Amino acid sequence: MSELQLSANQLTGRASTHVQRFDPPGFTAHPVAATAFLAMRAEAAKSGIDLTVASAFRDFDGQIAIWNRKFRGERVLYAADGSVLDHASLDEPALVAAILEWSALPGASRHHWGSEFDVYDRAALPPDYKLRLMPDEYEPGGVFATLTQWLDANMSRYGFFRPYDAERGGIHAEPWHLSFAPVSVPALSAMSVAVLDAALDDSVLGLATVRAALPAIYTRQVCLVADAPAQLTQIAPTGFA
Repeated sequence: MSELQLSANQLTGRASTHVQRFDPPGFTAHPVAATAFLAMRAEAAKSGIDLTVASAFRDFDGQIAIWNRKFRGERVLYAADGSVLDHASLDEPALVAAILEWSALPGASRHHWGSEFDVYDRAALPPDYKLRLMPDEYEPGGVFATLTQWLDANMSRYGFFRPYDAERGGIHAEPWHLSFAPVSVPALSAMSVAVLDAALDDSVLGLATVRAALPAIYTRQVCLVADAPAQLTQIAPTGFA
């Protein structure tokens, strides 16, 4: 298996043998993706941008902690329009659907692959600003509008694209989410309902409901993403040293 091909356990966050920690600046990622990101970060610094990672690799246990806290009502649930939902009023199918509105099913997150980076510009943060990772922050007039423009002009040279560039009926648009195509494209191709199902167990609250809807969840959460520009998958990993 090549260094860019992930096993089923790596694809679903059940293993972390494909990632390593990078301190500084402080994130965990696939080393090939990290090399590209660090090169892009150094280039961004020349334009006064402090390209900072809010989230990179997340394992199955990390994702399940998010899922189960929302399932138990320990974290706020939001509707698609951002309004707060009443946890107590939701039956189990509605509760699972509500969680999936803003969080990935454990095993289905692209962050398991080590190729994904949620980013912001630390240099653009006003004093006492609380980072939200919401689309308006990256739109014209937003606090990270300059970062968006810089990424639009430069990220493809380093192998990155935005898988959630627009609303497609799956994950909402995430202009902060960058994906390293040489790792994520083969990872997406290797994913399947069977791979995802094999990663699930009784630690996932609402498992029976999840399994009943798994083909639809897989289509919505895994498959409804932007295609990576073909030329990005041909970038040589050694090109970023």
